[in-house]
Amino acid sequence: MAKATFAAGCFWGVESAFRRVPGVTDARVGYTGGHVPNPTYEQVCTDRTGHAEAVEVDYDPDQVSYEDLLETFWAIHDPTQRNRQGPDVGSQYRSAVFVHDAEQESAARSMKDRLQEDGRVRGEVATEIVPAGPFYPAEDYHQRYEEKRGHALQRLFGL
Repeated sequence: MAKATFAAGCFWGVESAFRRVPGVTDARVGYTGGHVPNPTYEQVCTDRTGHAEAVEVDYDPDQVSYEDLLETFWAIHDPTQRNRQGPDVGSQYRSAVFVHDAEQESAARSMKDRLQEDGRVRGEVATEIVPAGPFYPAEDYHQRYEEKRGHALQRLFGL
């Protein structure tokens, strides 16, 4: 098993998207990249803790590659947005790849460069690529949020 951590705006949809990737064995929402230990959702929402809303993904590298996870990451959000996604504004909604080792860092930087160069996005890619630090799981009511409320099915089937 391996671990990957991504921030791409509000963590509910990001978690839902990664749960649908074959080879992903688990995904959990939480906070990372900040300076306050064990932050709460309310603290992170103030945009003063430095944390991003993020998703920690457990995956089987024999079934899905880290590069495939990166492809999902780039596809589910606008990486040119700095400190926002859609109506959500603040550094807690930034685009970031939190890398767990040198291989992940190399893959993320290479793919970011290709994304910028091949014209798939308009504008500068604002995604941060930084070392993973402590990951603090979000409160229980945030875990599988879209699944609990049926939103994941609405997105999946266009209902």
